Amino acid sequence: MTTEVDARSSAQQADGTFPRDDKQEEAERPYADDDDDELNEVEANGNWTPQEKALHEARLKAKAKRRLRKSSSRNSTSDSLSESGETAGADPSSPKGKVPASDRKSRTGKGRGLPKKGGAGGKGVWGAAGMVYEDEEPDLQDPNYDESAQGDTVYAKVVPELDKRDLGKMVNPIVQEYFEHGDTKEVQMLLKELNLGHNKYEFSSVAVSLSLEGKASHRELTSRLLSDLSVKLLTQSDMARAFDKMLKELPDLILDTPEAPQMLGQFIARAIADHVLPMSFLDCYKGKVDCDHARVALDRAAVLLSIKGAMVRLDNVWGVGGGLRPVKHLIKEMNLLLKEYLTSGDVLEAERCLRELEVPHFHHELVYEAVVMVLESKGDSASPMIIKLLQSLWKTGHLTVDQMNRGFQRVYDELPEINLDVPHAHTIMETFVDLCYQESVISKQLRDACPSRGRKRMVSEGDGGKIKN
Repeated sequence: MTTEVDARSSAQQADGTFPRDDKQEEAERPYADDDDDELNEVEANGNWTPQEKALHEARLKAKAKRRLRKSSSRNSTSDSLSESGETAGADPSSPKGKVPASDRKSRTGKGRGLPKKGGAGGKGVWGAAGMVYEDEEPDLQDPNYDESAQGDTVYAKVVPELDKRDLGKMVNPIVQEYFEHGDTKEVQMLLKELNLGHNKYEFSSVAVSLSLEGKASHRELTSRLLSDLSVKLLTQSDMARAFDKMLKELPDLILDTPEAPQMLGQFIARAIADHVLPMSFLDCYKGKVDCDHARVALDRAAVLLSIKGAMVRLDNVWGVGGGLRPVKHLIKEMNLLLKEYLTSGDVLEAERCLRELEVPHFHHELVYEAVVMVLESKGDSASPMIIKLLQSLWKTGHLTVDQMNRGFQRVYDELPEINLDVPHAHTIMETFVDLCYQESVISKQLRDACPSRGRKRMVSEGDGGKIKN
């Protein structure tokens, strides 16, 4: 077999012809008939070696795959040929027969070539031809909503309703600041910004609870605040709901404030007198109260309201606190404080009484009255006791530098008048000032500012007489 093939190839070389490669023949004959392929396969099976046979079968399989790809691509212009041998569907102007990018036809051969959604779909398309849309109401949530086309637009600030759990955190600072400035209008403005909603009655109970732990002046301010809020922000039903809640919480309030039942009763009586609570508030609890503490509070309120002229007297149920007191009354209270101290010698009790007056801006009056008492005293015991009191008040911070200087300066200015009643006032004053400086009660400048006794002339000037020092 091999000798015949070699002889055939040598004969062809002698004639000047060379065998052609199978790939070259396949390129020249791209469309060979199936009958020829079968015939070649038979010949190959009969005359070729096993290696050549396997190589030929692989070529046939690759050829079949290429034919399948060519037949599946309908618009392919690179390999498909028409019957006349010319390429079909190729753009002569495009290089290598490429399909232009603007061609939107399907490459898979699927579909009927019609536009999507009947021409109603696609970018920038409003709908199918002939479609009529009805008028629709504008949607405020639509991102394409045009406010200029809808007329004037009113913007409203929406504040969410304050949660009941966060109410205490927001209200406590407002009440504490109110105890400092006492401006009810500012509290009203802050409460309107919070949007308390259905929990607005809670503000009254929080304010009263904080005032129970504070001073009498705080309770007076709370009663005034409730009176102002009842007109503009809180109704009588809201106030009644708040006090009803506090009556139920009295067992817990007593733990911090043992006098809470009596104080709450005074709050209820004052609120009824100020028309914050209805007159029938106490009648709703007759025979329906099981808590002993609540019963004490209601009985206290009933007793205060039953007193003749209670509506007028209840304005002073908490006393007049702090700077609201008249100046004459404060002077009288400080004089009484100093007299009690000179009798008992209790410095702590004097400090307590001074704190209860709640007039830190008026403490210079205490210094003035104390120095005058030293000048008017007949014995020597008043001076060391007053120095001890001033020294203690200075160290504890009840007396400031300004208040101390102001009190002594007032005595310096009025010393000529005091000297009319106390002939030795200058001498006593100089001694007392020196002792205060030695105990670090006053500064050196304040000691040097003390006026000295004037020179008394015994004879006329210039007559050579003796002048008494």
